[in-house]
Amino acid sequence: MPSDDELIALDRAHLWRPYTSSDDHEKRPLFVVDRAEGPWLIGSDGRRILDASGSWWCNNLGHGHPRLRAALARQSEQLMHCTLAAATHEPASRLAAELVEVAPAGLNRVFYSDNGSTAVEVALKIAFQYWRQNGCPERNRFLALPGAYHGDTLGTMSAGAVDEFTSVFRPLLFNVQRPPEPIDHRWEPVFDELAALLRNDADRIAGVIVEPLVQGAAGMRMYPAELLTALREETERAGTLLIADEVFTGFGRTGPMWACDHAGITPDLLCTAKGLSGGVLPFSATLATERIYDGFRGDKSRALMHGHTFCGNPLGAAVAREVLAIYRDDDILEAAKPKAARLAERIQDMVEVPGVTAPRSLGMCGAFEVGESGYMGTIGWQISDAALGLGAHLRPLGNTVYVVPPLNIDNADLERLLDIVRESTERVLAGAE
Repeated sequence: MPSDDELIALDRAHLWRPYTSSDDHEKRPLFVVDRAEGPWLIGSDGRRILDASGSWWCNNLGHGHPRLRAALARQSEQLMHCTLAAATHEPASRLAAELVEVAPAGLNRVFYSDNGSTAVEVALKIAFQYWRQNGCPERNRFLALPGAYHGDTLGTMSAGAVDEFTSVFRPLLFNVQRPPEPIDHRWEPVFDELAALLRNDADRIAGVIVEPLVQGAAGMRMYPAELLTALREETERAGTLLIADEVFTGFGRTGPMWACDHAGITPDLLCTAKGLSGGVLPFSATLATERIYDGFRGDKSRALMHGHTFCGNPLGAAVAREVLAIYRDDDILEAAKPKAARLAERIQDMVEVPGVTAPRSLGMCGAFEVGESGYMGTIGWQISDAALGLGAHLRPLGNTVYVVPPLNIDNADLERLLDIVRESTERVLAGAE
């Protein structure tokens, strides 16, 4: 069995790590993961580390859920892949029906792809092409929120507004209008300005795209549900489309199945990934209303001009079906409520630590600030290093420290994770004084 040192040497020599400079890749410590179970990442030496980031926000049911392992094994014995062009198979067909059943009412069509960026890219293309071939080609622009993050493809970066991710690519991106940043965490003026932009140019807006209630990559920024409700009313008055990017917030992360449920709305397009496959496989979907689907009727020239080799992959679809079955059988959303309440209590208590500001939570997502440098801040990374030594893997957003544990995490493990977050934060901030 290779040693950790050997694997780290190979990693540094040949891998290109995401969101990591070449220098950081060569210098930052690495934890070599041998296996994982539940909320735990486990090293080859047996060291157990709590996964506080859900391995990039997708392990809503923890690592290695036995039912997901079994579903993957069963499906691999029958059909691992085939085209979804002029063919179909049971996992993709049944999953589509089951997703429609749990989706906000009125989302009746499912387009599969392989990751969150692509799910959003598909939604943008659907909205643009819909108006293009249904008598309103002048509707070719999009509105979005400040601080938006929707993915790393060119279209989704255009819709995004986290400059640290997108600024170098700005010459390649199309223009998307958005209001200025919120001041003092007040989102009402932001949504008022967004509504004004929509009213002033309604006939030219193809769609408005938002992350419902929680802006993940911008620093787990949260806004009230009633603002999303009002925005939906504005898009309906303007006759344009609302796109809900639920890649992160879907599958119970904020409490209900979808963050849109807090606002009691149905968007025209909804994007889901991450929790859809329980973090097991790359798999995503874009859900649409029948009205939008009908806008693509006609000859071949009116077909949605998007495809994907692994569209509706049987392995991913079978695992996603099992995810939904687990949510039903184990009543995951209801069982998570007391855990979310405890998470909220412990996160709010972080304000007792000198240097911590803006503690906040929604469902099984909690965050706080430890500085004002945003994504490029370094204090959060110092806390991450301290936490790793104590037994938890944090991946901060600069000076935003956050936790997104599995919805079914054991209560004792949740307390241990939150103890580590507090202790590592206290250590670092005390040393910074």
